Amino acid sequence: MVIPDRIPDRMPDILSPEFAADPYPTYRALREHAPLLWHEATGSYLVSRYEDVERIFKDKAGRFTTDNYAWQIEPVHGRTILQLSGREHAVRRALVVPAFRGAELREKVLPVIERNARELIDTFRHTGATDLVDSFATRFPVNVIADMLGLDKADHARFHGWYTSVIAFLGNLSGDPEIAAAGERTRAEFAEYLFPIIRERRADPGDDLLSALCAAEVDGVRMSDEDVKAFCSLLLAAGGETTDKAIGALLTNLLAHPEQFAAVQEDRSLIGRAFAETLRHSPPVQMIMRQSAEEVSVAGCTVPAGATVTCLIGAAGRDGKRYRDPDTFDIHRTDLAADNAFTAAADHLAFALGRHFCVGALLARAEVETGVNQLLDAMPELRFADGFVPRERGVFTRGPAALPVRFTPVPG
Repeated sequence: MVIPDRIPDRMPDILSPEFAADPYPTYRALREHAPLLWHEATGSYLVSRYEDVERIFKDKAGRFTTDNYAWQIEPVHGRTILQLSGREHAVRRALVVPAFRGAELREKVLPVIERNARELIDTFRHTGATDLVDSFATRFPVNVIADMLGLDKADHARFHGWYTSVIAFLGNLSGDPEIAAAGERTRAEFAEYLFPIIRERRADPGDDLLSALCAAEVDGVRMSDEDVKAFCSLLLAAGGETTDKAIGALLTNLLAHPEQFAAVQEDRSLIGRAFAETLRHSPPVQMIMRQSAEEVSVAGCTVPAGATVTCLIGAAGRDGKRYRDPDTFDIHRTDLAADNAFTAAADHLAFALGRHFCVGALLARAEVETGVNQLLDAMPELRFADGFVPRERGVFTRGPAALPVRFTPVPG
């Protein structure tokens, strides 16, 4: 089978303004006509069908690696656990995982999440109108992460600027040199900011995640200052950007579907299902890359060794061969295992799968469920502002550009 070497006629390129405005028609055309497509501008093979993306993520034979992160992530974060494999990956992952699950998450992190949600909501609950992207979604996850690490939340503007620059670097599919340079400057600025704090925590540990990372040890291995800094940088960018966009997308999807919104208001246990369906229907991360370690067959075609493979999460999540009526947002769908959506057994693809399944999935769930619960409590009769038409923004990551709403004011 010949690999198509160009986008089929009348289908926007993934770097075009038309695609950025609405990628889903292009995703559909790729699945149907070019499930494996060589894309010259990004130097990668685009993979769009669910079964192919799932196979790439779950690969246990070493045919697909994260070696691409050496050029995609390392310039802005340093070397992170995403780039590691084998025992090195297992040990580094074991050093950081305890803070993101089980008793540690419930007893230490959940109170931080609840407090930060309440503090933000108290600034606008009495107003009757706000833009939830600006006033809540872009602030809440960053504040939570800063609080977890024991950093000063007064530095929010710097944190937000850094992670915005990092995400722009990761999504710099066209190779803009100014975006690349800004991302590399961010790595130096964040290191200059964090290294003195790391040294302080090693000398005088506190009851915070940064101190725990400095002290963590598995099989005689501890994290170096560079390891700690790289993980914190990754946590800030990945945790901030993805949860930011997930909250905005979830609320937008619910408000656009009044019957489902009413069901969630009545039964808050459905928030988890609404989040899982948002991850399938409108995933914050639209693309995840891998690198082929050997010549391998994908979608009936051959990908050479050493090639970059761009897994189109946004396309795979709307594959009609995997999901019924895939373009419809439906929190009640039976073909998505919502109970497993935040574990390695997930059947959506937004957190990847396999050994590189997102470490922060349960943290994201706790943030979204807590934040949305508190918002619904504080904002009776929540609705879109008059005349507002939801619009998403972004290609590599994607979410609502704004979410102006009205509601009945509630005293603080």
